[in-house]
Amino acid sequence: MLLDFEKPIAELEAKLGDMTHLTSNSDPEVQAAVKALEKKILELKKETFANLTGWQRVQLSRHPDRPYTLDYIYEITTDFIEIHGDRNVGDDKAMVGGFGSIDGQTFMLIGHQKGRNTKQRQMRNFGMANPEGYRKALRLMKMAEKFNKPIVTFIDTPGAFPGLEAEERGQGEAIARNLKEMFMLKVPVICLIIGEGASGGALGIAIGDRVLMLENTWYSVISPESCSSILWRSWDYKEQAAEVLKLTAKDMLSNKLIDGIVKEPLGGAHVDVKWMANEVKKVILIKTSELLKLPTEQLIEQRIAKFTAMGVVKE
Repeated sequence: MLLDFEKPIAELEAKLGDMTHLTSNSDPEVQAAVKALEKKILELKKETFANLTGWQRVQLSRHPDRPYTLDYIYEITTDFIEIHGDRNVGDDKAMVGGFGSIDGQTFMLIGHQKGRNTKQRQMRNFGMANPEGYRKALRLMKMAEKFNKPIVTFIDTPGAFPGLEAEERGQGEAIARNLKEMFMLKVPVICLIIGEGASGGALGIAIGDRVLMLENTWYSVISPESCSSILWRSWDYKEQAAEVLKLTAKDMLSNKLIDGIVKEPLGGAHVDVKWMANEVKKVILIKTSELLKLPTEQLIEQRIAKFTAMGVVKE
C-alpha cells in the first residue's frame, strides 16, 4: 500500500527497476546512472520522512503492514504463553497478554491487537477493547506483581470500544480502575506506543515508569478525524486538526508527556520488522535494567510524580 506522500519515491523506484532490468549492468554509463538514481531515491526518502506532517505520521501509524503487538512479542520473546479471560465476562480478543522471556528475563507483555484481514479485524474488533479487555489487562498486571515480573504494554488502538454494550458493562469504570491500579504497581512498567494511541482506550494500559513512542506514531485525547468533526462539523479538516493536536512523538516529547522516542527504519516500522523489533527489545531491556535498581517505594513515588506534574504551569 502506497501513501500519497510516498508516490514520488515509488515512481523513482519503478524507474530504477526498469533501468536494472532492461539494460546491461556491465555498461559503465548504466552503472553510473543507476548509482545516481539510487542516491537520489535515498536522499528523497530522507527528506520526505524527516519532514512528515502530523497527518502523514497518523497515516503511517495506520499502515496495514505495520507490526502489531503479537508481531513484536513473537519476535522479541521465546516461550510466550498467552493468558486469556478476565474471569468475569469473557476473553476480549482486542487485548492480548501473557508471560514471555526476553534474553532469559521473564516479562508480562500486554497490548492491543488489530487484525490483518477482514475476519481478523472483526475478531479483534479493530483493536478496540471492551471493559473485559481492560479487566483482563489488570488481572495480568496483578499476576505480574504477584510474581515480581516487569510489565511491558504495547499501545495501538483507535480508542476503547464505544458500543452500548461496552458502556453497560462499565467501560469508563474499567479504564478508571486501571489508571488507579497502575499507579500503585510494585514492579517496573514500560509503555510503548507502537501505532495509534487514542484517548482513554490507550491510557487504560499506558500508566508506566517509562512511556515511549515509536517515531511514526501518535498519542492524543482524540483522533484528527473526530476532532475535525467536532470543531468544523466535517472530516475534511483532519490534516489541520492533526497539526493543532500536537500528537506526534516529537510534540509529545517536547511537552514532556513521554520519556523518549524509539527510532524507526527509513520508511516506517513495516519496512524492516525484525530491525524494528530488535530496537524495541533493546529499549525494553535498557529501561528495565534502570528501573530494577530503584526501591519499590521510590518507583511508585516517581511514577505518581511524573503523571501529576503533567499540565502543571508555573507563572
